[in-house]
Amino acid sequence: MRSLSSGYAAVVFGATGGIGAAVLSLLRTDPGCALAVGLSRADGLDLEREDRIAALAARLRRETAGVTLLFDATGALAIDGAMPEKGLAALDPVAMARQFAVNAIGPALLFKHFAPLIPRDRRALFATLSARVGSIGDNRLGGWISYRAAKAALNQVVRTAAIEIARRHPHAVVAALHPGTVRTRLSDPFAGDRARLEPSDAARRLLGVLDGLEPARTGCFLAYDGGEIPW
Repeated sequence: MRSLSSGYAAVVFGATGGIGAAVLSLLRTDPGCALAVGLSRADGLDLEREDRIAALAARLRRETAGVTLLFDATGALAIDGAMPEKGLAALDPVAMARQFAVNAIGPALLFKHFAPLIPRDRRALFATLSARVGSIGDNRLGGWISYRAAKAALNQVVRTAAIEIARRHPHAVVAALHPGTVRTRLSDPFAGDRARLEPSDAARRLLGVLDGLEPARTGCFLAYDGGEIPW
């Protein structure tokens, strides 16, 4: 990450998933990265347990002098066996609430507890994986209502968090990133014959996009190729 000061510390949430593991691997090979921490369920990370998120943030506050790169690679498409809906008739309020808990509320809590670890005096990056299907302006197919709505809510969280973070951390950049269709367990049931990026390629592209963002662009929604996605 050329835009970060040498010796930077990084945290990857969802570090055992396909994209998260690839991002963590790349950061650990970056000569400028002094510490790359991967957090997952194995480390006590539970997006539906604020107490665990707060405890992990408190631990890192004690162990580091600040975290300059935070990358949220969490998220789920099918939860508890509930697949994306094909139409309104398939809506289930319990399944919809779980989508919001995992894909919107959980990442919001990561911002709440981990944004205070960002240093105020130098560049810092906080990215979260969103999805193109969370775009309202780009929605032309319908379906997948709960997942779409949860990702749209996440996009609003990112935009709002970016505004607040910028007030205290003027060098920080916050971004929602669409990784494309990546060869992971999440996309396996839906990919069909569609071409998919390898996790390592997606990770490299996402970090490259993030590395090139200036603070003036904080709060943006971008694809893995750097293209802007409409809200």
